[in-house]
Amino acid sequence: MPNKNAIVALVLRIDPPLDRPTDDRGYTIELEGDRRARIEPGDRNGGGLARILDGLRELRRPVYLELDPATTRITRLLIPHVTRVAGIKPIDAGVLGVELELSHARHVLRRSVDDAAEIEKVLRDAIRSGAPVVVTETDAHEIIDVRPYTPAPGEELPHFPRPEFPARVPWSIDWFKYLWWRLWCWRCWPWWWFRCLTLKRAQQVFDAMAATTCNPLTVPPPCIPFMYPDDGCWGRASEMCRLMINMGLSPKKVWIQGSLHVSTKNNPNCQVFWGWHVAPTLCVRGPKFFQSQQMVIDPSLFTTPVSQATWKGVQGDPGATLTPSAASIFYLWGNVTDPGYVQTNQVLANYRLQLQNRSLGPSGPPPYANCP
Repeated sequence: MPNKNAIVALVLRIDPPLDRPTDDRGYTIELEGDRRARIEPGDRNGGGLARILDGLRELRRPVYLELDPATTRITRLLIPHVTRVAGIKPIDAGVLGVELELSHARHVLRRSVDDAAEIEKVLRDAIRSGAPVVVTETDAHEIIDVRPYTPAPGEELPHFPRPEFPARVPWSIDWFKYLWWRLWCWRCWPWWWFRCLTLKRAQQVFDAMAATTCNPLTVPPPCIPFMYPDDGCWGRASEMCRLMINMGLSPKKVWIQGSLHVSTKNNPNCQVFWGWHVAPTLCVRGPKFFQSQQMVIDPSLFTTPVSQATWKGVQGDPGATLTPSAASIFYLWGNVTDPGYVQTNQVLANYRLQLQNRSLGPSGPPPYANCP
């Protein structure tokens, strides 16, 4: 049975509103189902928790709360995934890997956890039905609660096809037009070289992207949550491409797929696991005259533009595949685009809150000094 002291529900109202002083009364959180929770005035993270709850209220996304049964005080806050389940497979003794549609992180279900058999059944039923579920996991991505999700009237949950292996390049008539145009302009090839950036200019662009990183304790929009590398890379890449295009540049993207394992100072466990990852690229001149290459701009992993070989090399799978795409491809598998950046903003908003929630936890904000 689910934790009897846990609530998974939408936030309806916060009293007092965040734009008013609390008068040392703390906050009362009204939830759907006529439930209430409390943030007590003595809670040192009370203001941060209230901002996270208000962010989820604006996103119309549920929250997972564990409460003290005597006082309804919030003792634990987690931000669930609202998603379809793409697959389940064993990855170790007593451990199942769970693939979520709206995520590139590795999620696990340990059979030693309470109600593991019931959780596994709900996950497998969700695969068969294609119905969305609310998946709650710890900060280490260990699943502890899964419940059916009923979309609100008029709500559409975007459908992201399961990643194929190897990735399918999203060809279209626009791609053929683009290739024909490039072939026609081949005789002017040196001119193309001059359109590529110098390495110095590429570093300036990289620094401009890195400067948008979030303060992990306040995560003010429109910052990019580079310090939450666990998940959400497709939103970060989309936003960086938007910013680069506004700078008059012509970015592309590169996608990697495999069993990826990356060391990082921005996770309390000093590592993250991915099934795939994506970042923008820019054409950069060199190292020799009339030579150029697409270099990766990825502040979640590096402090400088790097070659695609270097970018692949730090991700722990020599057999991983790289697939280039246009900047307009929001999600490679299925040729999904996001011309109005609506989905981009939703992804960024979600992972800003994940970063803030982690930073309010026992490990504190990243980077973590215990990581090499």
